[in-house]
Amino acid sequence: MAKKIIITIPAYNEEQALPEVINNINSSLGKSKYNGAYKILVADDGSIDNTANIAKSLGAIVVSHPRNYGLAETFRTEIKKCLELKADIIVHFDADNQYKAEEIPKLLSYVEQGYDFVLGSRFLGKIESMPLIKRLGNKAFSKVISSITRTKITDAQTGFRAFTKEVAERLQIISNHTYTQEQIIRAVREKFKIIEVPVYFAKRKDNNSRLIRNPFEYAVKAWINLLRVYRDYEPLKFFGAIGSCLLSVGFMIGLYFLYLHFTRGITGHLGLLMLMILSTISGIQIIVFGFLADMNAK
Repeated sequence: MAKKIIITIPAYNEEQALPEVINNINSSLGKSKYNGAYKILVADDGSIDNTANIAKSLGAIVVSHPRNYGLAETFRTEIKKCLELKADIIVHFDADNQYKAEEIPKLLSYVEQGYDFVLGSRFLGKIESMPLIKRLGNKAFSKVISSITRTKITDAQTGFRAFTKEVAERLQIISNHTYTQEQIIRAVREKFKIIEVPVYFAKRKDNNSRLIRNPFEYAVKAWINLLRVYRDYEPLKFFGAIGSCLLSVGFMIGLYFLYLHFTRGITGHLGLLMLMILSTISGIQIIVFGFLADMNAK
């Protein structure tokens, strides 16, 4: 019996790009051995344009949010609906037409070879165009995820991935900000078989990114999300670094007081003394909290 494949597409105000995306998927898979074994699911994240109606007219299954909830919640909706539809394999594919639909069979072939989770890596393939700030952010995320998982990941942010229903069932995404990275981290920790394959990444035709409206805003959000990843998955490193900084401040002030004691003598400096005490106590408390959080995270 052929496995049931569902191609999921998260979409927010993508009425211009979506028809070509769906038509390309149908064209590519319709000429492959997967013809008749797949369905397309569009997760409409509260679009205010004609995204949902266009998707339905093109034969896609559509599930819509009453308002815009963001990518993480849309991803959870996709997974829930795919499991309701009894999917055996799920392919997550972006709606902006930057990935190539003809490469979907390549990812599916690796699932058939026994891999549980297949990531389409833009950095192993060819990138036609990517803003510098996004390129740097993606590489930084990938290094962090590689460090946390102790697994080489070149593209932790990729929106092109295929995975089995077992991955969908066992990996509960709880983050509201870093679901792409969270799925990878949890997949590694659950010992799923993972592989990255090179994919092509094209320049967006309308040049209107839903992600990067303001480069400075994107950079700030990227760093905040990096810190969140470390906080949630490496709490000892995260809180240990903060606690160590505070302890260092207290230690340096303590050295200064020793210097004063053996030279001029200590007079006054009440505010500095309070800062030393607070820094030292806070540093110790934060490090202890890091140990406790790390025990719960394991």
